[in-house]
Amino acid sequence: MTRYEIEHATSVFTGGGHELLTFKQHNTRWIKITNEDLGKLPGVGLATAAKLKDAGYDSMMSIAVASIGELEEASGLGSSPARKIINFARENLNMGFQSGIELLEKRKTVVRIPSGSEALDKLMGGGFETGCIVEAYGEFGSGKTQIAHLLCVMAQKIDPEAVAVYIDTENTFRPERIEQLAKGAGLDPKKVLQNIKVARAYNSDHQMLLAEKVGDLAKKENLKVTLVVVDSLTAHFRAEFIGRGTLSERQQKLNRHMHTLLKLADTQNACVFLTNQVMSTPDVFFGDPTRAIGGHIVAHASTFRIYLRKGKKGSRVAKLVDSPNLPDGEAAFYVRTEGFEDI
Repeated sequence: MTRYEIEHATSVFTGGGHELLTFKQHNTRWIKITNEDLGKLPGVGLATAAKLKDAGYDSMMSIAVASIGELEEASGLGSSPARKIINFARENLNMGFQSGIELLEKRKTVVRIPSGSEALDKLMGGGFETGCIVEAYGEFGSGKTQIAHLLCVMAQKIDPEAVAVYIDTENTFRPERIEQLAKGAGLDPKKVLQNIKVARAYNSDHQMLLAEKVGDLAKKENLKVTLVVVDSLTAHFRAEFIGRGTLSERQQKLNRHMHTLLKLADTQNACVFLTNQVMSTPDVFFGDPTRAIGGHIVAHASTFRIYLRKGKKGSRVAKLVDSPNLPDGEAAFYVRTEGFEDI
């Protein structure tokens, strides 16, 4: 449960082991439940309830958005009881169809994180949206990590309580760069660094585990996680799964990881910013042979896709490749010590 949702609750009722909050924007109810309440779910005893609570399923919403496989693993129940529990939670939260008006109201909770470049912000419809996945791919030195660092700073410029989570797979996070960008944005570098939680992922399994633990981190430490960065998304997957024989397994694992990140973006109302590696396709005779790693799995799961490349005179060019509501276009900018500068 995010701090934003608590602050914008229209009513709060506490009693009988429950804490019931009703929200205007979502028109749904989130119910915090105790072990006894979990024990009243269909097919759940007190022992299973304790397992669910330990696994982080301490609210109706957390159960409602879980998959059958996740609940099976956490509770030790079979697929049929797990399905009944999830359906029960969804029915209680009225998670059916919503009108377009209700979704429009929900869209008002979206925050747009600026980049400091007017051209890039205009390309992104005013900034990098929360509640979705933004993927940036390009060759080395194209500015992917620079955008990741800058977003960590700019998220705090628009909201001093915002926290960024940085999952570093290639040892690219540099606190010194954050200090430079914070000074350029007129912020206290120490405070900015304090609100960035960094974790180094050493393999694909560790990377997936860190992504799954972001929600628990936000809940335990009562953090307002506004930005989640994975830099880079496919480095470990590319190194560990070699050859065509492992392609299917890699894509299935990557698909699961992407859905975890998508769920995280939605439940935390956070911008999930992914940097992605590229490859060259030698069979392309016309146009740019550069292609993002991860194929259709990553492409379909990403809400916005940006292709970054080096431009003239040391500039960087961002091309919006895919978006649900914005036209394709390009933006050029310079990467400076204090931030981004328009051409």
